Amino acid sequence: MTDLTEFRPVMLVTGALVATLGAAMLLPALVDLAANNDDWMIFTSAAMVTMLFGLGLFGANRGAPKGLSTRQAMLMTVISWVALVAFGALPFHWSGIVPTYTDAFFESMSGLTTTGATVITGLDTAPPGLLFWRGLLQWLGGLGIIVMAIAVLPMLQIGGMQLFKAEAFDTAEKILPRATQISTSITLVFIAMTGICAIAYMAVGMAADDAVIHAMTTVATGGFSTKDDSIGFFNNPAVEWIAIIFMFLGSIPFLLYVQMMQGRFRTILADDQVKAFTGFLAVAILAGWMMAHFSEYHIGLEGLRHSAFNVVSIVTGTGYASTDYGLWGSHATAFFFIIMFAGGCAGSTSCGIKIFRFQVLFEAVRQHISQVMYPNGVFRAHFNGKPIQDRVVSSVMSFFFLFMTSFVVLSILLRLSGLDTITALSGAGTALSNVGPGLGDIIGPSGNFQSLTDTQKWLLAGGMLLGRLELFTVLVLFLPRFWRS
Repeated sequence: MTDLTEFRPVMLVTGALVATLGAAMLLPALVDLAANNDDWMIFTSAAMVTMLFGLGLFGANRGAPKGLSTRQAMLMTVISWVALVAFGALPFHWSGIVPTYTDAFFESMSGLTTTGATVITGLDTAPPGLLFWRGLLQWLGGLGIIVMAIAVLPMLQIGGMQLFKAEAFDTAEKILPRATQISTSITLVFIAMTGICAIAYMAVGMAADDAVIHAMTTVATGGFSTKDDSIGFFNNPAVEWIAIIFMFLGSIPFLLYVQMMQGRFRTILADDQVKAFTGFLAVAILAGWMMAHFSEYHIGLEGLRHSAFNVVSIVTGTGYASTDYGLWGSHATAFFFIIMFAGGCAGSTSCGIKIFRFQVLFEAVRQHISQVMYPNGVFRAHFNGKPIQDRVVSSVMSFFFLFMTSFVVLSILLRLSGLDTITALSGAGTALSNVGPGLGDIIGPSGNFQSLTDTQKWLLAGGMLLGRLELFTVLVLFLPRFWRS
């Protein structure tokens, strides 16, 4: 059996994070207070409850041993995310904007995992504090995802993320003296990028409040909007191009930005992952442009803009929509379904399988083919100029297998719950890839998830958590061996 004292460091960290979330709730309270909206009392009450719980949990576990074992790190990651989602849902439920706690939990999970799927309608007239809270949830979730990808997942050697363990430590030793300074530098980059994005939005005519919220959800590649029609509401090509740029920047490894701050500008141009990601986007945008053009729905350069916007939005997992790409034809529906799994770069805010895993898989296949053709030759797969260890290849292949298995199981469960095949498949895909919109009339780019049943929403919320925490972190908790000392 597990010694209960092992949980103390986990509860200590979880308490600190929950208390921090409670303090963050005071910001939308101030927004509502400034707008003379009575919802400031709801956010203040939720903040007090959340902070009291978090501080109580933190205080009860003070003096816990420092440092986390692999098992504790996995447990802490899952428990803290679920706790943050549970408390983040309180303002949604107490405000009455959603009818049930299930809806509130779904919205909170979608926010913190930067998925972007929503159950809320009437966003155009929603209270300003609530809109700000949705944006802030995604912004905090995006920042948390970067820190998790740099500090936690490489240590746990999950899904090939150990590839970036040495890189992160090299960065700590060569650029900055302590790992905490890396986190500080990444936070500063994140804040600066959000500020620049907000200024750019305002410069092309977006109102200040809309610009700030959209900047938070663009850089976090989250996709929550202040409008029911998403970015399409503004009908402004300049707004869409700004979103394209910052969705792309949010999908680049943030450690590379830290290196650029230290004068190492060539690292971002030489990075294999960035080059592969950029090349993939270019090809996908060209393919989408042809579909939009030949469908005669968007002709010429207008088609290029809509293709670029929706391809970048789906691939990065942001989930904004400027038009219903389902109208471009059945081939377009299949195309967007496939690219939703790709994702951006590791160490960014983006979602999905991640480009580096496809690169590792390609290198492993190429190595195997070379070995078959030249049995006496010595061949080694490489990533970013470094040899790829066999255990990394094995880890990546295991991730692909688990991802596809999870996708099939979740799709079947959604289908059995009453959804049609297209909605079930795209719902499972968009949840696991943390993209946001699915396909079809119900959850497609012009719909939302409000009409789904509670069972379907809980299944999709579980899928979002599973995808965001890279599968292994969650699934390992269901193994009896995990809980044995």
